[in-house]
Amino acid sequence: LSSEVPRAQGCDPFAQTQRSKLQHRRARINQQINKEMRMRAGAENLFRATSNHKVKETVALELSYVNSNLQLLKEELEELNSCMDVACSSSESISVPMIPLGLKETKELDLLIPLKDLISEHYGEDGVLFEKEIKEFMELRQAMRTPSRNEAGLELLMEYYNQLYFLDNRFFPPSKNLGVFFHWYDSLTGVPSHQRALAFEKGSVLFNIGALHTQIGARQDRASLPGVNRAIDAFQKAAGAFNYLKENFSNAPSLDMSASSLNMLVRLMIAQVQECVFEKVTLLRAQSDFLTQLQLAQEAARVEDVYSLVHQTMTQAHVKDYVPFSWTTMVHVKSEHFKALSHYFAAIALCDCPGEYELPEHEKAFIQFHVTMPEGPSLRVLLQDPEERRKLGKAHLKKAIMKHEEAMRIHSLCKILRKMDILQEVLSFAHKRSLSKYSEIDHEEDFFETGDAPDIHPKTHQKPEIKSPNFSQVKVTDLFHRLGPLSVFSAKNKWYPVRRVHLMRGENGFGFTLRGDSPVLIAGVIPGGCAAEAGLKEGDYIISVNGKDCKWSKHAEVVQLLKSTGEEGVEIGVITLQGSEGPKTVSRESILQAKLGGLIKNNKENSRKSLMNSKSASTLLVWNKKSKRSKNSTYSVPFTAVGDNEAMY
Repeated sequence: LSSEVPRAQGCDPFAQTQRSKLQHRRARINQQINKEMRMRAGAENLFRATSNHKVKETVALELSYVNSNLQLLKEELEELNSCMDVACSSSESISVPMIPLGLKETKELDLLIPLKDLISEHYGEDGVLFEKEIKEFMELRQAMRTPSRNEAGLELLMEYYNQLYFLDNRFFPPSKNLGVFFHWYDSLTGVPSHQRALAFEKGSVLFNIGALHTQIGARQDRASLPGVNRAIDAFQKAAGAFNYLKENFSNAPSLDMSASSLNMLVRLMIAQVQECVFEKVTLLRAQSDFLTQLQLAQEAARVEDVYSLVHQTMTQAHVKDYVPFSWTTMVHVKSEHFKALSHYFAAIALCDCPGEYELPEHEKAFIQFHVTMPEGPSLRVLLQDPEERRKLGKAHLKKAIMKHEEAMRIHSLCKILRKMDILQEVLSFAHKRSLSKYSEIDHEEDFFETGDAPDIHPKTHQKPEIKSPNFSQVKVTDLFHRLGPLSVFSAKNKWYPVRRVHLMRGENGFGFTLRGDSPVLIAGVIPGGCAAEAGLKEGDYIISVNGKDCKWSKHAEVVQLLKSTGEEGVEIGVITLQGSEGPKTVSRESILQAKLGGLIKNNKENSRKSLMNSKSASTLLVWNKKSKRSKNSTYSVPFTAVGDNEAMY
């Protein structure tokens, strides 16, 4: 994390800041909704169970009261979710508000006892010795519940998400759960959900990463080029997070993480990116030449196009009853507003750019400008005749005014949007501008009926990009690395209790071959040798030498410890993975080959202390696929002779 923000620290949810007040209100409403839903479930059960008519009447009255309370709470939450951010800009221009998402809330989780018990039961270690690591993980989880609305907040969520990879591999065996529930509230309705599966925790954190990107994007000052570029980047990353969640998470217990809702959110983010691209073009193309106005018209038509698609998605059966009405209305308003702008800029291109219509590139651009060809003379004649241009421009302005008025009508239907003065101001300004232009080019002697202007062909110079989360940008180290390398000491592996073996060196050494690092593997045992007599077997892992922990030790370090022993011998701690045992021996010919082979390379296939140093981080991301062990697994390949990466001792 950045130097200004201490590690594993969120913002105070009770601090008197606007951001924290909203989050505190959201948490309070979520708790009240949860309480009312429990009351409703109890009342419904009583209603079904009782046969007493008087009791039924009383319960029915109580149910209507609870349902009324629930409706009021959901409306309050919807209004909270519709707090659309408007950037505080020092410039005179006004940006249309964007739609940010609120973060999913979660309950506190106490993992101290479950993890200590599992460490004792599964790993054979004293769970008390790992209290510090468990508390550190719980502090990280507590902090990520209230991330700050900036890059440090994103890094905090990423850090926790990456730690969940280690938690999953350490403490969630395939055939057993931890016995704890992960509770999360729906982002839009506040309805609580819970699951034992860690995938629900991962998915909810990933959702919050996307939601935090939307909040960062919505608060940028889009009146400046750096601000609009930051907004584009944030909304693209939000789209990437929601899209990744949709592709890798199924059977979500809450509606906000269902495939239909995530599909809607991805499309909404893409539309907001496209809107930012339009604003970027208006900043870059300050001049009022013919080609610039055509480009602005086509960019606006493209924004209208994507918002129309979002509106269609929001009004589908599985989504319309779930999405806040203010969101659906806002998207519909923007669709009409940008359609109006596309016709306005088309009229400006035709009426306000004199002396530019005879250039070949202008004619070529205008041929591809409309969806259908305008009625009347050919395009070449139209461009060269000021009166024909005025007629077509007037038709475009007429359509622009109609669409502006439709946008204002739709806006007036939503109580929440009516409270947004800035949106009202933007719509009103655009409407007045089109009316003013229309009255400017309208002549009293006009007796022709203004025709219907064809729609503008949507086109953009910058296509939105769905940016998938880059989890490897936040480096993390396994908090529970003291348990040993994950390649062996994981929840999916089982091993027999640790054996302490006293080993004496014979004439031909200890009588075994070693392979690999972290931990070092006994790859073969010589029949009749010291190791065989002491009870060591092929497939045993050396985890200690004379009391020194060797789980993370390199090959050379273990060899040095063994060689430094005197006549009293050495005590070795070994474990055997269940399913890897087998009475395999090494032939005398193999021993001779090994001695002639000289120095041998160490196999480092087991040394993976840090996840982020691995060749690919993709294995931690897809939590619904089982990671396959390497074909070169040291304990699954039958040992026949001393290999190139083994050494005899």
